[in-house]
Amino acid sequence: MRGSDQTSGSLFSYIDLEDRVPANHSLQTIRDIVNDVLVSLSSDFEAMYSRMGRPSIPPEQLLLSLRAKPR
Repeated sequence: MRGSDQTSGSLFSYIDLEDRVPANHSLQTIRDIVNDVLVSLSSDFEAMYSRMGRPSIPPEQLLLSLRAKPR
């Protein structure tokens, strides 16, 4: 079962990266492109998951976490 893409930020103390990266920075452009691609893949991801069972972490969140991972 595919989990929902809900933010749990209120449970944790964290720094909002949106506040740290200037609006005209190239990372903002890359983020927008990646988000558009993930939105376009959402229906494909939805078709791969069962309608029953325990909710999983949405694949979009997993892919976004890989983007943020340093090499």
